Order: sequence, then C-alpha cells, then structure tokens
Amino acid sequence: MPLPPLSSDEALRYSRHLLLPGVGLDGQRRLKGARVLLVGAGGLGSPAALYLAAAGIGHLGVVDFDVVDVTNLQRQILHGTSDVGRSKLDSARDAIAEINPHVEVETVEARLDSANALEIIREHDIVVDGSDNFPTRYLTNDACVILGKPNVYGSVFRFEGQASVFATALGPCYRCLFREPPPPGLVPSCAEAGVLGVLPGLVGVIQATEAIKVLLGLGESLVGRLLLVDALRMQFRTLELERDPACPACGTRTIRELIDYEEFCGLRSTVGAGEEPAIPEYSPTELSSALAGGAPIDLIDVREPHEWEIAHIDGARLVPLGSLNSIFPSLSAEREIIVYCKGGTRGIQAARTLRAAGFTHVSNLAGGISRWRDEVDQSLTKY
Repeated sequence: MPLPPLSSDEALRYSRHLLLPGVGLDGQRRLKGARVLLVGAGGLGSPAALYLAAAGIGHLGVVDFDVVDVTNLQRQILHGTSDVGRSKLDSARDAIAEINPHVEVETVEARLDSANALEIIREHDIVVDGSDNFPTRYLTNDACVILGKPNVYGSVFRFEGQASVFATALGPCYRCLFREPPPPGLVPSCAEAGVLGVLPGLVGVIQATEAIKVLLGLGESLVGRLLLVDALRMQFRTLELERDPACPACGTRTIRELIDYEEFCGLRSTVGAGEEPAIPEYSPTELSSALAGGAPIDLIDVREPHEWEIAHIDGARLVPLGSLNSIFPSLSAEREIIVYCKGGTRGIQAARTLRAAGFTHVSNLAGGISRWRDEVDQSLTKY
C-alpha cells in the first residue's frame, strides 16, 4: 500500500518527528498508514493510546467492554471524573480526539475472546496488549502468532512492571516465557493487590515506544528481551529470551486455532475425578443473617493489616493469608469457618488451605468485604 500523504497541518504538528533521523517524512507517513490495536483502555492502554495518538498513528483500534469507575481514575488517565459511569470506549474516543483529531479511532465494545479475536486482530498491523488477566494475554498471544502480528506486551503488579515484544518473525512469544498459566487465585489482581498509580503510565509509555519502533524499524526493540521495572528502586533490568523450539504456539505450531482460555487458565473447569471440589460460599446477606442469629461461626479476615484499618466486619478476626497456619491450633474442626478478603480471591485460597489442613466446614464470603459493603453495611469505607 502506498504511504498516505501528510497535510500541511499534520506536517506542522509532527515537525519534531520530521527532524529526527530515522523518522523524517517517510517515517511519519508510515505511522499515519499504520493500524494499531489496543487491547484494553485501562491503566496500560491509557498512556499507550494517548502517546500513539500524539505520535500520529493513523488508525487506533480500541477493544474494551467496561465502564469508567471512580477507582480507575488513580491510574487510567484516558478518563476523568466526569466520565464515571460512561463507556470507556466513549471516554477514550473523546480523549484521543482532543489529543489528535487526525487519528481515526475504531472502537470495539466487546470482550476479546476466541470467537472474535482473529477477525479483530487481522485488520491491524500490531497489537498493544494492555489486558489485566491471564486468559486475555494467552488469547492475544496465540492470535498474534497465528496471524503473524507483533504483540507488544506489558503488565503491572503493585510496584513492578514488565514489557516485551512477542510474536515477531524471529523472536519468542508469551508462551515461550510462560508456558502454563499460574493456578487460579495465585496471582491477585490489581483490585486485590493494588498498583502504584504511575506505574501503568511508565509501562504503557514503554509499550507505545516499542510499537512505534517496530512500525518504523527503528533502534533495538524488546524482541528477545523482557524488561523488568522496579518502581520502588527505580531500576530497570532486562532478561534475554529465546524462542522455545517446543513452544506449542511459535515453536511446534501445534496451536492452530484459538481455544477456551478461561478453561485453559482454570477459571471455568468442572470438577472431575480426583480434582479439588469448589469452595462453598456464603452471600453477604446469608452471612449477615447467620451472624445475627448467633450461629457458631469463626469469621476470619485474611487481608493485610493496612486493609483491616480501612474497613472490616465486626466480629471478625484478622489473620493475613501468609500467617494462616499459625491459628490452626486455635480452630475447631466442628465449627463453621468463614473466610473473607477484599473481593474473594484470597478468601478462596485461604479456604483451600484450611481444607487441606483438615478443616471441613470452611466457606468463603462471596465477593469479599467489597460486596458486604454494597449489600449489608454501606457505612464501611469502600476501597
């Protein structure tokens, strides 16, 4: 395809790029002709979208299905206070247009899944993965490998981040680094574990930088390297990565079609012979009724002390997940034990630990204290 021309307005807007060796007029026209897909308009997608738009990417596709929540505003700079309750796609479109009205924005209001990923990604030159969960990361990786599209990866957790470029012609893919997903609940989400608000900005800008470099063929990209970011120490390290010949995606190429990634990551599996049964759960209203009726319940809060200080359920005992085994001698195998955390993930881990220790009457509070606050006690601080 011939490169699109730049208007006089665009030439002036991108003048600092036109002065750069390796970019110049042809490079800027290449950026204008590029089609970049952003998976997610959240913490990573926000800075990536803004800087890719400012750089003059001609077409930005954005896939998201969520609405703006007030808890997003600490890090998702595409959205503002007036956007709370709006579709993230609508907010993103407005923010991108304000940065650069020359950018064509295509929004896809859907969850990226095995039914639509190939169709959506096929129409783009490169993917910037700003997803926050393992099923979408594996899905994006496999789709990019199948289609031969570079995948600019980023992730954040608390004070640390990662970035790389996967699924290129000669480099490794995400499965070369992480062949199998971690067990469900082992890695808490940002909603459970927290994240330093500026960190997604740092990693998202790195992703935008890598996408631009790949499109221009400029510099040394992160293909074959994993960049590790430690925000507390402000240290950057890189690990060398090689393509794994046994990788089922980019090595043996045994993955030729997309699968059910929720099931692959253990989020929708059924219990079979020898498998661990699902943990029973109490709804907030059921727990409230049981406590009000004086039922003999040991209620255990497995969050951290700083979370307990924000809000907790009256009558609960604080036992952080990492020290749960210290209270085994004080528990009775005959009493009902109900555990809770913020959203439910750590509670399930705690319940499994207790069951493995021989306590059979163990349940989890569905939705954790967040749902308890919404359905039972609105006086608690929501965080």
